[in-house]
Amino acid sequence: MVTLHEGKHFIINNETIVPEQEAAGFSSEEGKKQTLTYQVLENHNHGDSMEHLEIKFDSMGVYDNTYVGILQTAYASGLKEFPMPCVFTNCHNCLCAVGGTINTDVHKYAESACRKSGGIFVPPHEAVIHQYMREMIVKSGDMSIVSDSHTRYGTQGSLSIGEGGPELAKAMLGKYYEIDYPEVIAVFLTGSPKPWVGPMDVALSIIGKVFKNNFVKNKVLEFIGPGVSSLSMDFRNGIDTMTTESACLSSIWMTDKKVQEYFEIHKRPEAFKPMHQGDAAWYDGVVEVNLDTIVPMIALPFHPSNAYPLADVIADPEKYLAMTEKEAERVFENNKDIHLDLRSKIHENGRIKVDQAAIAGCAAGSFENICVVDEIAKKMNRGLGTFPLNIYPASQPIMYELNKAGVLNDLMGYGARIKTAFCGPCFGASDAPGNNDFCIRHSTRNFPNREGSSPANGQIASVALMDSRSIAATAFNGGYLTSAEEFPVEVEIPAYEFNKQIYDNIVYNGYGKAQPDTEIIYGPSIKDWPKMEALTENLLLQVASVIRDEVTTTDELIPSGETASYRSNPYKISEYTLIRKDPEYVGRAKAAQVYEKARLAGDKKKTAEFYQVLKNAGVDTPVEELMETTGIGSVLYAKRPGDGSAREYAASCQKVLGGLANICIEYATKRYRSNCVNWGMLPFTCPEKEICLEAGEYIYLPGIRRAVEERRETICASVIGQDGSVRQLELELKGVTEAERKVLLAGSLINSYREEK
Repeated sequence: MVTLHEGKHFIINNETIVPEQEAAGFSSEEGKKQTLTYQVLENHNHGDSMEHLEIKFDSMGVYDNTYVGILQTAYASGLKEFPMPCVFTNCHNCLCAVGGTINTDVHKYAESACRKSGGIFVPPHEAVIHQYMREMIVKSGDMSIVSDSHTRYGTQGSLSIGEGGPELAKAMLGKYYEIDYPEVIAVFLTGSPKPWVGPMDVALSIIGKVFKNNFVKNKVLEFIGPGVSSLSMDFRNGIDTMTTESACLSSIWMTDKKVQEYFEIHKRPEAFKPMHQGDAAWYDGVVEVNLDTIVPMIALPFHPSNAYPLADVIADPEKYLAMTEKEAERVFENNKDIHLDLRSKIHENGRIKVDQAAIAGCAAGSFENICVVDEIAKKMNRGLGTFPLNIYPASQPIMYELNKAGVLNDLMGYGARIKTAFCGPCFGASDAPGNNDFCIRHSTRNFPNREGSSPANGQIASVALMDSRSIAATAFNGGYLTSAEEFPVEVEIPAYEFNKQIYDNIVYNGYGKAQPDTEIIYGPSIKDWPKMEALTENLLLQVASVIRDEVTTTDELIPSGETASYRSNPYKISEYTLIRKDPEYVGRAKAAQVYEKARLAGDKKKTAEFYQVLKNAGVDTPVEELMETTGIGSVLYAKRPGDGSAREYAASCQKVLGGLANICIEYATKRYRSNCVNWGMLPFTCPEKEICLEAGEYIYLPGIRRAVEERRETICASVIGQDGSVRQLELELKGVTEAERKVLLAGSLINSYREEK
């Protein structure tokens, strides 16, 4: 059971939750300082106040889905040598080539950059990024920044943050990470989980309670309480990774003897530090989790927050699958030929028959998790037949130990498919299911098309998230949806020994040993960022897409999977922007961009065609003057864009296509807003819940550069309809920091740093 306590609360002696108004004699100001979050942020803040933080990190991590763009930005901005350990892994696209040499070209680029600037290069198949960071890099009390949204190393006592590429580039250049002091939510754990309950069950129980009501949005989750001690490190890691799907900013856990043992096992005893909140720590809210009462869960498509007790779905499959089919109508409203038929998965015995299962990556590829799957397989003692169960250990050291313990031999004998460290199933780059398939996965996300299907081509599949325990019970029960509670096992996990030599023999560790004369290896698909213009005095933007979903994910803004194979070519990957959500977006954005290119080329005749609409807004300025003062671009409207991945090209692709602004009610995540700003796109908000905009309309922003210079928070715009009508629209430009203001005026982070030189 998960209970939300709204409002300010004290946690007394790690035992009792007390509302602030009932805590006589306790100071909220002192209680705030007693949180783990405050302690870590204070130690990393280089600013003058704890209200607006200027953070410097202890380490960085990037991976092959993002690092080319990050390095291109950093080198263009003056990067010479990495100022801290910076890990480059190859866990996202090492098996995702669409043909040609692109993946290995990208890996050679990164390895040469590591030699030139003193980075750490982890070759393909060795480890997913988060596992390597846990095993080799993070320490108690430190902070890391990583170009992946699932940057959660809180169980080691690290307050780490997943961010978009430009923020990583800033860190590489020794710049501060700026953020207002976040609210802190205590996740107060009591009791201990049942043997058939796993970390995903706990995580989904929390996400289902807090996501849709924004209870923890952009806040830090601090895991405390007597229940922490009942959880193993692998169990904690499984919960911690999934906190990203709650929309929180980051997470951190109190440390104990188990954390100390974890660092000792991994040959880094010096990385441990005791970390405990004070006797009267003060929080902005509390999520109370009674681990005794948690049951096996399932998150139905198309979001981890669609969380229900697994037993309920098994008992009434018609109800829940009909509900999912109804949701699919909304999700695929722009794909009228798509008709999801999940109720066909209900067999004559009344059980749901699933088509595929995967256990993978940072959330599920742990030693303990896979050992439990093995024990369930042994208990059920039957082969899988043709049912596909795909298992991805999270690192080679984990695979080594599983092999040594005989676990992999057992599982392969039962028919499981064992694969190397790869994030593929989580983002649609491997094990893509068949059309209309219903799959179960212990991975981080089940967003629409995240599994690799392509609705634009009439292909659609669905993924439900479950814990590995129930996935194993399902797989070895003929593929019929089954709770682990039906086949309970008591598991004694073998002792884990970390073989550090595996990494010593293959990982290039160049930190502190930069070789500046090294030439960067450029493959034919690696292209520099296009030239970007500074913000002009005025803007005339055409609306390229209007999305009215309550939340728009980064997967919908720019899909993962096969498109990410073009990650090193900003022009090529931009062709896939919004391809699964609004296939007309790219064409509309390019149509507006033609006129901006004409303006910059001095083509008066062509540019005048676009400016013609201004006459309807009462603007009689000569074309020659407009060409000097009024930039042309496109704008996207979505209610709450940016949930999900940290991938910076969800924003950069818009900019490459000429996008100069976004309008929304609010940004779903800080990282997506930051990405937009760092690529020079104005992050407008509009509090109207049903803003009246249509694709093809124009938005005129006179004096926008001066408004940014003068830090105005209210912007008056004119909307020019396709029928020539004109109406006013009040936009907001709030929360823009001084550093962000400079970036917006310069037109991009790259331009801003060039100006500093």
